[in-house]
Amino acid sequence: MKKEMFRMERITYKEHEITKLVDFNLHIFAGEIMGMIPINSFGLSAFLSLLQTNLPLYDGYVYYQENLVNSWKGAGTNQNRITVIESKSCLVERMTVSDNVFVLRKGFRQQMIRKSVLRKQLQPFLDDIGVEIVADAYVERLTTFERMVVELLKGIVAGHKLIVLKDIESLITGEELLKFYEIIRYYAKKGYAFLYICSHLEDIMQICSRVAVLSSGRIEKVLQAHEMTADNLAVLTEEYDTLIRGYLEHKKEKKLDESSVCKIHSVFKDSGKALDFWVHAGECLVVQCMDNQLYDAMLSVDINGLLTRESYLEIDEIKSTLYKNKDVAVIKEFPTKTMLFSDLNYTSNLCFNLDRRMKGVWIGNKIRKSIQKEYSNRLDDGVFDTAVEDLTEKQKYQLVYERILLQKPKVVFCIQPFRGADLAHRMYIWTLLEQFLEKGIGVVVLTINLADSLAIADRLVCIDKSRSVQEYTREEFGEIPVLAPWKHLY
Repeated sequence: MKKEMFRMERITYKEHEITKLVDFNLHIFAGEIMGMIPINSFGLSAFLSLLQTNLPLYDGYVYYQENLVNSWKGAGTNQNRITVIESKSCLVERMTVSDNVFVLRKGFRQQMIRKSVLRKQLQPFLDDIGVEIVADAYVERLTTFERMVVELLKGIVAGHKLIVLKDIESLITGEELLKFYEIIRYYAKKGYAFLYICSHLEDIMQICSRVAVLSSGRIEKVLQAHEMTADNLAVLTEEYDTLIRGYLEHKKEKKLDESSVCKIHSVFKDSGKALDFWVHAGECLVVQCMDNQLYDAMLSVDINGLLTRESYLEIDEIKSTLYKNKDVAVIKEFPTKTMLFSDLNYTSNLCFNLDRRMKGVWIGNKIRKSIQKEYSNRLDDGVFDTAVEDLTEKQKYQLVYERILLQKPKVVFCIQPFRGADLAHRMYIWTLLEQFLEKGIGVVVLTINLADSLAIADRLVCIDKSRSVQEYTREEFGEIPVLAPWKHLY
């Protein structure tokens, strides 16, 4: 008989009188790697909060390791011993790996910390999973893959029997992801349970034995192992899949402008190797970094404006920089959190980059009122009177991308634009990126994992750990030696 590790039964949960979860049911068993596909993200953050903290419930029961820990009648212990691994690290950066794993865990009572003892205690865990990490290394010097392994070991050592993995496929390369899958399987065989929250069917089918479908704060369906076929899973994302297929057909008919809009010349400080790539008007170029350190180097050289004589941009064959350049725009990761200013009103956020084109935009209200009138037909009713923090996620994405369109750049750098977005919002991001391309704006997508980016790409540049570069045209996408969504359609 299977041992139950975690169960939510008939959960209804409210925050500020808003129902976040309704009639929510979920079972996870020991030794199981269960998947969860969020069709939309409503209720997901509430679910993650309830996993770790026993907050007051409107209705229902929560069981962990077959013990009742929370119910509508009242909660038991406040915290559950559950680990969540996601983009935001839970490690203390200015401490070593061994300190994070052993010293910070609940119940550590040694008054004197012996580094040699901690190293010996950590080594068997690393040997078991075949990973080499220096116990005395400081966390801020770890790669993303190493950081995830340390977070996992920290949970294992602390006795956490349920490990939640959220969108890890967008954090590490495909090779590292497969290695992490091996580690997950190893601990699953030892009786630990895993919940893998992921929007991509290819990843779910590689690792999970069952999958739950989350939509609007409710588990709509749970597919068992024998039901996890490509056809059954495709039904869940039929609308998104139809969009992808239709877009690929549109791409086949599209003829690119051969004129080069932007050329990027990068020199990596660690190797001294140079990388040259360019983007045409109306073209989407995806640059995939096969290594996290390489990805960080690309960000610092090309995106963050740290351009030197060795690294530079050329816009229409003229050397340029990113600083206050009206022809270049950057969309950061998690743009709804990193690119909006809550202390500015909607119109000021919309016009934030406009001073690169119109110097008098902040002198008086005439220009901004004119823009507000012009955009009133394109935006939702009443949006100009809504505080930025009260906008829906879709409205926030629209505000960020409309700001870029108003700037009218020649090239846009997008840093992992689909990261953290659920299916519904990924579809919307697609349409927003397509607006750039239709207006002849070149788009450069910088990413680690191809995920959704491949389908929108016209060309792909892959850079491996040795800084070797491989370029693929759209006709060659079917030959890419990595697992990627919709690769079979090429």
